[in-house]
Amino acid sequence: MLRALPRTPAPLGPGGSEVLRLITVQRVPVCLTVHANGRRRYGYWQPVGAGAGQGGCHVALPTDECDALHAAGRIVLGDPVVDPAKTTYPVRPAVRGAPGTAGAPRQALTA
Repeated sequence: MLRALPRTPAPLGPGGSEVLRLITVQRVPVCLTVHANGRRRYGYWQPVGAGAGQGGCHVALPTDECDALHAAGRIVLGDPVVDPAKTTYPVRPAVRGAPGTAGAPRQALTA
């Protein structure tokens, strides 16, 4: 009988390591936006100040690095939010050694 062997992830380059670190330790959610024309963009909102209402800017992550992390199983996409112009997926690091959680109920996070 054959058994599945653990997948050994390919080594990451400096760019991939930094992107994975940002996704892993990010205090704000990272999202993938897929536009109606097929353009893909990973990014997150970077607040300017610690106080609410201070403003901020959208920070894009390198699409090629993020797509490579997704293809390697290092990051996973959550449930999509769909509108006519785009689809947005939350991005999170993959949990090592955990069975697939597709269809499992998700718990709300509280502060």
